[in-house]
Amino acid sequence: MRFARSVGLVRGEWIVIDGSKFQAAASSNRVAEREALKRYLDAVEAGDATEELVIEPGAVEAALKKLSMDAEPEAGFMRMGQGYGSHPAYNVQTAVDAEHALIVAHEVTVEKSDNRSLEPMAVAAQKALGEPASLHVVADTGYSNGAQAAACEARGIVPHVPALRGVNNRGDGTLFDRAQFRYNAGRDTFLCPGEQTLRRMRVDKNKQSTVYAAPRKCCANCTLKSRCTTAPQRTIYLHLHEEALVRMKERATPAVMRLRRCTVEHPFAALKYRIFGHPRFLLRGLAGAGHRNRSCDHGLQPKTHDQRGGRPETGRRTAKLEANQRSHAPETTKAAPRITKRRLYRTQHSNSFVTACEAVPLLQNLFRANFRSL
Repeated sequence: MRFARSVGLVRGEWIVIDGSKFQAAASSNRVAEREALKRYLDAVEAGDATEELVIEPGAVEAALKKLSMDAEPEAGFMRMGQGYGSHPAYNVQTAVDAEHALIVAHEVTVEKSDNRSLEPMAVAAQKALGEPASLHVVADTGYSNGAQAAACEARGIVPHVPALRGVNNRGDGTLFDRAQFRYNAGRDTFLCPGEQTLRRMRVDKNKQSTVYAAPRKCCANCTLKSRCTTAPQRTIYLHLHEEALVRMKERATPAVMRLRRCTVEHPFAALKYRIFGHPRFLLRGLAGAGHRNRSCDHGLQPKTHDQRGGRPETGRRTAKLEANQRSHAPETTKAAPRITKRRLYRTQHSNSFVTACEAVPLLQNLFRANFRSL
């Protein structure tokens, strides 16, 4: 990674995070059968507690044995996108450097949403880049998480993420929105459009928010109640990390979000439809899907478009370049071509998509051959 940064492949200043679903090797029938067995065992346990269920001899033992033989117990159903339904899948998270769209960190997870992946991926990218003093991280609304945004800021990571806000969906859609209630930080209260005060009532740990409400008597006598709420009183939720949410929302400008789309969408498109051929893992389990060795990441099985039967003339050039790369004696092989900006661009942006760890050994050998030829 240090070499990649030294030659300008990775700048390490702006990182874009995104996730995409990749089908697991497990079949839908096998995962559905596993979930049915788990529901059966839960029903047996609940019935045993109330002594109202008659259990067939050996049925529980057979179910437990079948569960223990599952080759891919981590795989679960995930929505694959509009029109694709749900399939056994993993959520692949990537952190992509904005300079040349190279992946600097990735993780295969079983999280069905991206809401809890902002801090883990930002920290993984920060470590991969050598712990820079400041790092800008961009993600979409799915990564909106106040607690993780605050944790990122504490580590010197600056998140740029649109905040996910709830809307007042009661009534006919014309009720007062939360933005129309003014917060007084000194008094820790809200002031509604009818000039009534909403005071702090309790903390909702599930929503990680503080709940504010106006007295029922005030709401009942308010002339604006029909435009405010259909409940006996109006309540407002304030996130426990509201300030961090506001800061990261303000940073998520239209220009930053365009950078996100231009940076992170290309790697996933190349991985899914130009390298894999179809977005499905060939190895089972998290250990197989996320398998690594010292030099590169094999869980994603990255291959060039030419190795999958693309244009033959480009495939021959790639094979020739790999042959030169494997050779350590420049006098016995043809000299490697000099590195130019055009060659670097073709290496990174053409029909071959490589991660940073794959690009480094290639460029190291090209530089070595150039220096020996001087």
